[in-house]
Order: sequence, then structure tokens, then C-alpha cells
Amino acid sequence: MVRIVVRVLLTVLFAATICVGQASTVQTHQPLRVGIVGLVHGHVHGFLEHSQHSPEIEIVGIAEPDRQLLSQAAAKYGLDRSLLFSDLEDMLGKTQPQAVLVYTSTYDHRRVVEICARRGVHVMMEKPLAVSLEDARAMEKAARAAKIQVFVNYETSWYPSNHAAYDLVHRRELGEIRKVVIHDGHGGPKEIGVQPEFLAWLTDPKLNGGGALFDFGCYGADLMTWLMDGQRPESVTAVTQQIKPDIYSRVDDEATIILTYPKAQAIIQASWNWPFDRKDMEVYGKTGSVITVKRDDIRVRRAGDKSEEQVAAKPVPAPYDNSLSDLRAVIVDGAKPDDLSSLETNVTVTEILDAARRSAASGKTIHLPPSR
Repeated sequence: MVRIVVRVLLTVLFAATICVGQASTVQTHQPLRVGIVGLVHGHVHGFLEHSQHSPEIEIVGIAEPDRQLLSQAAAKYGLDRSLLFSDLEDMLGKTQPQAVLVYTSTYDHRRVVEICARRGVHVMMEKPLAVSLEDARAMEKAARAAKIQVFVNYETSWYPSNHAAYDLVHRRELGEIRKVVIHDGHGGPKEIGVQPEFLAWLTDPKLNGGGALFDFGCYGADLMTWLMDGQRPESVTAVTQQIKPDIYSRVDDEATIILTYPKAQAIIQASWNWPFDRKDMEVYGKTGSVITVKRDDIRVRRAGDKSEEQVAAKPVPAPYDNSLSDLRAVIVDGAKPDDLSSLETNVTVTEILDAARRSAASGKTIHLPPSR
């Protein structure tokens, strides 16, 4: 009887030891404390629906001057009223977030960054960075002085297809880049039914910087700057139109931007007039090409091939596979910032968009200075 009892005790002890060993291998970490700034950008709803309970973050406060939007969000998403603030400074002072996620108009990005920089709070905003190069450089100056990170979140930064295309280029499997054509757009913000508060500033040239030119042109400028390892174009030429002036009377709804480099050219097509949503690109090198197919596939063809081969892109490795993991990894774990989201890349993006707006207005090509 004693032997049986001892054997049972030893078995239980062994099992407990195994469980402890397994538990010690589980990776756990404290969530990043974040504040939400603004509720007028439609992407905030996708975030609150799908990511507000992410293990990567803890929402400690939400700042929005429109009290009606605050109340609507609290009711819709079950937010605790103690999280709600009408003033950004008040929210930062009382909740002490490590970072903020910004869902304001693009025009307000500079104000948010400068306020957060004074408190040492990191910032991640929805694309694009700024409405002007002046604002972009002011944010860069504030961020550097305060030693904070500023990220710009693009949906396309997390597409496996874009990363697969980048890898082919940088493994020199397609030869040196010669031409890139990037398509981004949809049928128009009003046509797809964006929220009234979102539509109001998207169609305001001061608050958005333009129309489709800034709303969708930023994607192509970001991807091209990334593919070119940060190299700035030599010239920017743009044409914009108001195909639907009855709907978009103050901003462009159609834009084409041409960028030239010493041995390459990019054509960025941005539209609020397409019959469907699209975000894809074509990269043509000296010896081959790759075309992205939505977010997960690519079509590859090399010189001598009779046809393209469509293949699935490999998953993007963590933490660079989504915005929240990337944000936390950089701020807490000291990971290298993702180049697509980086402030440096996006100052160049803003320089391109600013020049494109001037080109479209003047009908002339804008030649960028060699360095800034």
C-alpha cells in the first residue's frame, strides 16, 4: 500500500514538474498603454471592432472634442466612460499612455505630434503623414528633439504580396528596377458610404491636402520609396482631374503621378473613380517582373519565360505582420522600425505629394533638390 501511494505521489510530482516547465516557455508580455486621439477617421471603427482587445495594447484613454462622437463610440463599442476625454492634453496628463493611435484629419497630425513630443509619447497615425512638407518637417524636428517614434500606418505595409515583391527585387532576381506602376483607389468615399465626419474632412483641401491625390497617392509614394531604399526621385509630374465635380467640388478625384529616378520611373495611379477597390503594383526589372495580386499572391515572370507563374506569398514574419505588434516591438522591445511606416520614409512621401500638388496646379514638372 505504501509503495502504491509513493508511486502516485511521484507521478503527480513528475506531471507538475512538466507543466511548470511548459508554462515557463509561454511568451507573455505587458501590453502597451495607448491612447486614442480622434474619432473622425473612419479607420478607427475597424480598429475598435477588431483590435481594441488585442493582447498587444491596453487602451487607457480616448480624446475627441466632439462629445457626440465620444458618446456614440462608447455606446457602440462598450467603452468605459472613464476612458473618454474631450481634450488631448487632459487625456495625456491623466492616463500617461506610452503611445497614441491617431484618427484625426491629416491636417491635425502636426498638432498631435508636437503635443505628444513635449510629453515623450510615441505616435502612430493613419496615412498619410501630413498635408504639406512644412508640416512633415516640423513633425520630424519635434520627434527627433523628443526622441520619440512616429509611425504612419498603411494597410499595404502588412501585405505579404508587397513584401514578396520587395524580396525578389532585393535578392536581385529581377535585375535593376526600371519601371513600377502602382494602383490604389475605389469608387469614391461618398460612393462607398464613409461616415459623415470622415467625408467632411476627406473632401476639404486644407484638412486632407487634396482629394484622391493625397488619400491614395500616398500608398504608391510609400511603396516606391521603400523599393528604392529611401532614394528620393529627381522629378515629380502630376495630373489631377475632377471627374465628379458635383460630388467633389473642392478636391481632385483622379490623380496620376510620375516619378523619375536616374535609371527608373514610377507611375502612381490614385482614383476615386474605379468600379472596385484595388491596391496592387507591378514592378518591372531589367530581367523580370512581379505583379502583386491583392494581399496574398504574386505573379512572377522572368526574361525568356513564356508566361507568368502565380504563387502564394510567404507570411510576413512577426512583429512586422501588423501595426500593433510592430508598434509594441519597437517601443518596448527596441526592434528596428519598419521602413514602410518610418518617419524618414514618410517625410519623403510627403515631399513627393507636396510636389505633385504643385505640379498639377502649375502644369509643370517639379524637380526636387538633390538633398534636403
